[in-house]
Amino acid sequence: MRIAIDAMGGDHAPKVVVEGAIAAAKEWNDVHIILVGNQAAIESHMTEKPANITIRHAEEVIEADDEPVKAVRRKKDASMVVAGKLVREKEAEAMISAGNTGALMTTGLLVVGRIPGIERPALAPMLPTMDGSGVLALDLGANMDATPEQLLQYAIMGSIYRAKVHGIAKPRVGLLNVGTEAAKGNELTKAAYPLMEQAPIEFVGNIESSQVLKASCDVIVCDGFAGNIMLKTLEGAASAIFSALKQEFTKTLFSKLAAAILKPGLTKFRKKMDYTEHGAAPFLGLDGLVLKSHGSSDANAIYNAVRQARIALQKDLVGTISAEISRGKRDMES
Repeated sequence: MRIAIDAMGGDHAPKVVVEGAIAAAKEWNDVHIILVGNQAAIESHMTEKPANITIRHAEEVIEADDEPVKAVRRKKDASMVVAGKLVREKEAEAMISAGNTGALMTTGLLVVGRIPGIERPALAPMLPTMDGSGVLALDLGANMDATPEQLLQYAIMGSIYRAKVHGIAKPRVGLLNVGTEAAKGNELTKAAYPLMEQAPIEFVGNIESSQVLKASCDVIVCDGFAGNIMLKTLEGAASAIFSALKQEFTKTLFSKLAAAILKPGLTKFRKKMDYTEHGAAPFLGLDGLVLKSHGSSDANAIYNAVRQARIALQKDLVGTISAEISRGKRDMES
């Protein structure tokens, strides 16, 4: 299996990308990694070169502050765009990037293309839960608006992802809402609810945002507007809590001593509640596997992104989603 990695994407590229790719290539000899980017810059960080790593030179780089659509259309030789072309032209089965999220979504749509029948792909990161199992959330910002039918597709794709990649036999799918009753919500969620009830998924009904961290479901479905607000709220709350704790623990000598005792447990808890620790987020619905790593990814995060991609390819994630969407379309037409 061939995985293209945007070597120039991310806050610490290309160094950590190269390091993570080398570690992954050494771990899995059935994976061929194509590092895409400035060849000289990539080679300057290659302390060793496993046989299953090659470099595809690309002159340009899409920066974090570039306007996504303009950048993808104008920078034809950008590392991210070239990696997308490799997937489109079947020279790679998957691509990974820690670069500009909007540009990666645009690359997915304009370069890789959608699975036939998919109206809109969705960004699906894992959110942390108190029991450590995590919940797959989609969409968290790829599309601000959605139709009931698109939410249904998100639910089906999310269910397949958790089953194939995480090995959950019957993933529980919930619909993000303001209450648990079926009649609750806005017009979008009221219309989506019966569609999900009839879908070939383990639908557990509406889930309030206060229940997301309690692992009330394995997949939480929402439009990108509500999902992104939920994500930013979780991030902001976590940041505020740990900032307040830091202030309290540094006030007096006794509080500093208490902090020293509690530090290992607090550090462990902070990592558990950090969604960036849960690996790369797939753009589900594209006609090729596209994974988004966090911009601040280190070498271990890139290594884990390759691991995720490898599992998804082994389980034929994209093919399974395509077949299920085609089957659902045929059932509706018959």
